[in-house]
This record gives sequence, C-alpha cells and structure tokens, in this order.
Amino acid sequence: QVQLVESGGGLVQPGGSLRLSCTASGFTFSSYTMRWYRQAPGKERELVASIGPRGSATNYADAMKGRFTISRDNAKNTMYLQMNNLKPEDTAVYYCNAPFASSLGGYWGQGTQVTVSS
Repeated sequence: QVQLVESGGGLVQPGGSLRLSCTASGFTFSSYTMRWYRQAPGKERELVASIGPRGSATNYADAMKGRFTISRDNAKNTMYLQMNNLKPEDTAVYYCNAPFASSLGGYWGQGTQVTVSS
C-alpha cells in the first residue's frame, strides 16, 4: 500500500518558520522525483518545489525562492520543506507528490495545513 504522510504544519506568525516532512512507504522512494504542492482556499493547486531522486536537482517556484528549501533523506524515505520568513499568503494545505514519469498522475499525500497569521 502506497502512502505519503505529511506532517509539521501548524499556525505560525508572519516571519516565522516551519519544517514540513513527508514520509513515504510502499514504493521505491529513491527512484522518484518528489514535489511539494500547496493549495490555498479558492485557488488552484500550485507547485512549490521539486527535488530529483538523489537530491542533486532542486527547483522552486519564484514566490518561494530564497525562503523555502526542499531536501530529502532517502535512507529515511522522507522529504522535507524548510519554510522561513513565512507570509500570510503562504497559508495553504501543503501536499507531497511523487509524480509518475508519464506525467499522467502520481502518488499524493493527504496534506498538512499551514496557517500564517498574526
């Protein structure tokens, strides 16, 4: 059974930090590019960051550059998203995703809520 489980979300004040984790099981984690997405109320799901199978290739959406860092530990089947200098507009449900090579789908976690508010 494939599972992706996000954790680490919560309520933080603007300027604060959070570290999200995504733990994977049921598939060969180390062979997959992994991604973080987020979805705010009333908005489309958007790509936050991606990381190659061995962590050597990372990409970020422009809005997240300089504030967010994606990483992974294949020995622990875990991907991370370090989020610094959080802004209210970062409020969203954050999802981890293991995309299929065909781009027709992938594995998804259930999401973790991040709320940035004073």
